[in-house]
Amino acid sequence: MAFGLILVQQYQRLVVQKFGTFVGTRRSGLHFLVPIVYHGTKVDLRERVTRVPTQKYITADNVVVDMDFVIYYRVMEEYAERAVLEVQNFELAVVNLAFATLRAVIGGTTLSEALAERERIRDALQVRMDEVTERWGVKISQVEINEIDPPPGVKAAMEREKSAEAIKTAEITESEGARQSQINVAEGEKQASILSAEGQRQSEILKAEGEQQAAVLRASGFSEALERINSVASTADGRTMSLQYFETLKSLGESPSTKWIFPMEFTSMLGNFLGMSGNQGNGDSSSK
Repeated sequence: MAFGLILVQQYQRLVVQKFGTFVGTRRSGLHFLVPIVYHGTKVDLRERVTRVPTQKYITADNVVVDMDFVIYYRVMEEYAERAVLEVQNFELAVVNLAFATLRAVIGGTTLSEALAERERIRDALQVRMDEVTERWGVKISQVEINEIDPPPGVKAAMEREKSAEAIKTAEITESEGARQSQINVAEGEKQASILSAEGQRQSEILKAEGEQQAAVLRASGFSEALERINSVASTADGRTMSLQYFETLKSLGESPSTKWIFPMEFTSMLGNFLGMSGNQGNGDSSSK
């Protein structure tokens, strides 16, 4: 640069000033600047990674936590002159801004929210920083929170709470399983009772239908038998009936009984039979 020759790398931009006044930026290549008249400052456009050291922050519920995070940022090519003209040391400015912004974000967040919503805190930190660093020509590409470490006492209390919550969840799950098991058993017994009752009902219906059909068949057979008896009896004369009575008397005589009771109709029928026998005898004598 003492001879006015400046080599600018591809990832750099040269901010040129003439007698202390900004006159433009130069891209990569070999450039000549008249000494004393012109002055050039190289600006690196590559993305920088800066780890912010662990610091103590106070949450909204007054818990002191230790946090550290990493910032990814770069100088924007179209605003490279701002990194030279608007801020003395933009790298130091970005780190200090990160401290102040994170304190503001954590100050409005409880410990439980900070532990559970790390991504939300990261996004809020990135947006707030990006709004400020834009005037320096710096773009915050990404912010990553490495660790949120509460005090030992708070950590032990949180572990006990987590253990109690796990035990509670296990007991609820176990009781829910037992309740569901009882419901399933009761439902099975109910279905079994319903099926048993239905089977018994069907059995009784079939049995009743069978008995009904048997009774109908027996009544039909008895009716048919009576019709046949009536048909045969209508053709029988008195002599035939008398012969049937005598057959009955013969059977009674063979029995060991010593007393018999005869209906009144029997004597009248016997008289008719004897009369018919006498008529036959008279006919025979007359013929002789």
